[in-house]
Amino acid sequence: KPRRRPPPRPKPSAEPSAPTYTRDVVRRVTNILRDHPWSAARPLLLSLPGLVWDSHVVARVLKTHPPLQKAFLFFRLAASSPTPGAAFRHDRYTYTSMLHLLGEAGRVPAMLHLLAEMLRAGVDPDAATFTTVMHWLARAGDVDAAMRVWEEMRSRRGKCRPTLVSYTACVKILFDAGRAAEGRRVFEEMVAEGLRPSCTTYTVLIEHLADAGKFQATLQIMSDMQDAGVEPDKPLCNILVKKCASAGETSVMTFILQHMKEKGIVLRRPVFLEALEALKASGESPNLLWEVNPHLASEGMEYDPTFSHLSCITDRSTIIYLLASRNWSAIEQMVNELTTRNVKFESHILSDIIQASCANCRPSCGLTVLYYSLRVGSELDRSAYSCLLGQYIRNDSFDLVSKIVERLIKHGCNLGAYLLSVLILRLGSAGHSSYAAHIFGLSPADQNVITYTALMNAYFQAGEVDKALELFSQMITNEISASAGTYEVLIYGLQKAGRKQDSDRYRRERMEMQWHRQYRDKHSPEDSLCDHLFCGFHG
Repeated sequence: KPRRRPPPRPKPSAEPSAPTYTRDVVRRVTNILRDHPWSAARPLLLSLPGLVWDSHVVARVLKTHPPLQKAFLFFRLAASSPTPGAAFRHDRYTYTSMLHLLGEAGRVPAMLHLLAEMLRAGVDPDAATFTTVMHWLARAGDVDAAMRVWEEMRSRRGKCRPTLVSYTACVKILFDAGRAAEGRRVFEEMVAEGLRPSCTTYTVLIEHLADAGKFQATLQIMSDMQDAGVEPDKPLCNILVKKCASAGETSVMTFILQHMKEKGIVLRRPVFLEALEALKASGESPNLLWEVNPHLASEGMEYDPTFSHLSCITDRSTIIYLLASRNWSAIEQMVNELTTRNVKFESHILSDIIQASCANCRPSCGLTVLYYSLRVGSELDRSAYSCLLGQYIRNDSFDLVSKIVERLIKHGCNLGAYLLSVLILRLGSAGHSSYAAHIFGLSPADQNVITYTALMNAYFQAGEVDKALELFSQMITNEISASAGTYEVLIYGLQKAGRKQDSDRYRRERMEMQWHRQYRDKHSPEDSLCDHLFCGFHG
């Protein structure tokens, strides 16, 4: 019989595609929001493979802290994106994440507006939502509004019951506001509800008692929390040691250090140095302090300049790492700590932080770095000043711009005539001639034809023609010659105001000035820059 041919082997099936994990999708979305303008980011997001528009993914993206403006646009895009099956609707998780971003950025009115929108949409806030709003209202200084939010949450016990975190946040808000009696009542209500205080709750109580000088009561609270099975953690011990060092309470500090030694808890270096100074001032031995912190207990450490140098290197490396990871909140906290230690950093690093924070829509971090640089005496690049001032001008924070410039000039920072003139121009374009005049008067050394012309333009923009003409007369009286750019601003401003006769007179003066100047071989740099800025400039 003929041999039967074997059946054909089945072709190997294609390899299954690699699974798409949510963390990878969230990382790609965050990178798109950080690295692209919104006009380019929007189509990339809509065509991103693996992106599912649901509550979990949207909330996780918002919790990565992308730039605020693009985060809000992403929040709006999620609600309008085409979702297979059913349209996506924001829930309490996505709303709470966006409320947190707005509150953290200090946009309290926008946060309250979004909360009202959430209620209109029929989304019931939970305890996390109310706690977030309450926290940021208190941080903004409106404790009464925070307490109204607290009462609203308590009135919704059928739908929303305050959690341990909510009670702890409320107690801290009241203690920080000096309303200790109300804070104690809230704490008693929490215990009556059957909620067991956490270490964070005890930390709030102990910090309040330490601020009031009741250090023996703090030891009693620590004993009570240990009896309840809650061990003091590292943040609590560091806070209490710092408070004791500031008040000179070395006996209570010794008790806490003994507990830290038993549990293997160490101090942060700034707290360690404060405790060391307090023990030295009281004449007590620092041996226990060094036993608790063996990594800092080198002999003669406080007098060794090399230690200070190594510490500076560590701080510098940490700042650079935080800048690379764009952790603006951590940078702000670290810069505030460096300010208390009076540590001086390189100017180029501070300038890079300001420019990067402004590029990522976090000007509050840049403002913190600016105030730090003024305190330690570091002069930054003018590009850093320009970025920070430009960010606040775009946000219409003209009052803050004026205060920043005033503080810079008082500390001896030379902004230069060009930067001042650009600031005056932007303020004038926004109709704030009073702020422009204030900035002009802050730096008499930079009052030349450029800044005079810029302020004239600001007055014309605000419709204050007489002030502009008075300023021109003052400039001539101060023996500052007008340039072609100055006459351009005068002629256009007078024409716009309907004063044709005056504009014709200054047009004749400009022709006469140009006729005389054509025989000059050299022009001053101020005249050339003024002509470059204002010739052909109309508002």
